[in-house]
Amino acid sequence: MTRRNILFLLTDQHRVDTLGCYGNAQINTPALDRLAATGTRFDRWYTPTAICTPARASLLTGYAPFRHRLLANYERNVGYLEDLGDGQFTFARALQEAGYRTGLVGKWHVGTNKSAADYGFEGPTLPGWHNPVDSPDYLAYLAERGLPPYEISDRIRGVLPNGSPGNLLAARLHQPEEATFEHYLADRAIEMLRDYAEGRMLEGTPFFLGLHYFGPHLPYLLPDEYFDMYDPKRIELPASVQESFLGKPPVQQNYSKHWTFDTIPLDVSRKLIAIYWGYVTMIDRQLGRVLDTLDELGLADDTAVFFSSDHGEFTGAHRLHDKGPAMYEDIYRTAGIVRVPGMPPGQVSDEFVTLTDATATILALADVDPAPAVDSRNLLPLVAGEPVVWEDDVLCEFHGHHFPYPQRMLRDRRYKLVVNPESVNELYDLEADPDELHNRYEHPELAPVRERMMRRLYSALVERGDNFYHWMTSMYDVGGVGYDPSMSGLDAGSYPVL
Repeated sequence: MTRRNILFLLTDQHRVDTLGCYGNAQINTPALDRLAATGTRFDRWYTPTAICTPARASLLTGYAPFRHRLLANYERNVGYLEDLGDGQFTFARALQEAGYRTGLVGKWHVGTNKSAADYGFEGPTLPGWHNPVDSPDYLAYLAERGLPPYEISDRIRGVLPNGSPGNLLAARLHQPEEATFEHYLADRAIEMLRDYAEGRMLEGTPFFLGLHYFGPHLPYLLPDEYFDMYDPKRIELPASVQESFLGKPPVQQNYSKHWTFDTIPLDVSRKLIAIYWGYVTMIDRQLGRVLDTLDELGLADDTAVFFSSDHGEFTGAHRLHDKGPAMYEDIYRTAGIVRVPGMPPGQVSDEFVTLTDATATILALADVDPAPAVDSRNLLPLVAGEPVVWEDDVLCEFHGHHFPYPQRMLRDRRYKLVVNPESVNELYDLEADPDELHNRYEHPELAPVRERMMRRLYSALVERGDNFYHWMTSMYDVGGVGYDPSMSGLDAGSYPVL
């Protein structure tokens, strides 16, 4: 197989319903719509976990979060590991050993002490979870071009339960578009593309280039054009703003208070969504510049292009913002687009895939053995339009953010089961209740569904080696148990071997 160049476009905290190619008729996203029209759009693409660092670590390694063990963002770390272990497999090292140049422009957020450079990525060092507007490279970029520095006004925030100002959600940015961090990232990526194109032409050296945006993660900080691009009066609030939290884990209502949703007037909530859409359009325009450069350099016929996000964002859905210990579609289902030269354009796949599956796909494109990416599946047969036997569900996990909070989720084509060991479990009928407002876990008519999904989740966790299943062994009807749940080794022989 010819070793492809690879361009990986990744956004942060990006709702799937903010793209034209995913059905939003109001928003302007021509670059990503064109990418979808010339590649494969995945309609059931999920994050392995809806939090930045663990999801990004899964992409880097091809490991599920419970396996790579980088389980929380370091800014809110609650005692978990803060860097991947020495010797951990990564696709970056595998590509480098195969002769690839590897570059990364933008958000890293995969550890405290180890930077992207420690994994062999070329590019500016840009640590943190939000636009690092004090980065020396960004400040030099502004100075070289005579552009004004970062400055904001018109801040939007709610009120915390203790009466103090809430988290900053959005603000007006007093910079022209060419001075924004988003424009800067595109410029740096274009510079690297030109360098890599020369190496490909002169020496035949293939490349991987990641362009990872910090947005549209909140706070949404935009210049006037994008801050005011969409009319809030035309914005429909998510149906799940009707959320009552009845029959739901109490942590969700606490998170709602933390994110101050009920202290913000509904017209301001509409404005926040309008600003968020403006942020998406601004990023799309920058991605368009990069994709146009790919065409200009003659690389499009030799370069596979991916687009996805690390996870979604609530933007008021379920009276929440950001993400957290609530495994709703708003933050777990994301966009996923893959374009590979020579493979059919304009395809739509409805198979369940995850961001982690991109790892094995990257390795396959580089003609490198994908087996070390142990929790990842090669998507190229789906992109090629070949008939493939594929699982009919997806498993996701969560380990906490502000505090430890273990969750596991199984989602099939109609139902979703969420196991919350310290609270009530959840079961949603996504056909009858697409907004996930009604927890039907205790409903007797769904007892067969609950039992089937609980057993399926249990067997999948056992197969993976995810020790979360030990809780399920003792607490739920999961079928025959083939080991001593005490794990003492003192009662050998009394349990059947499964």
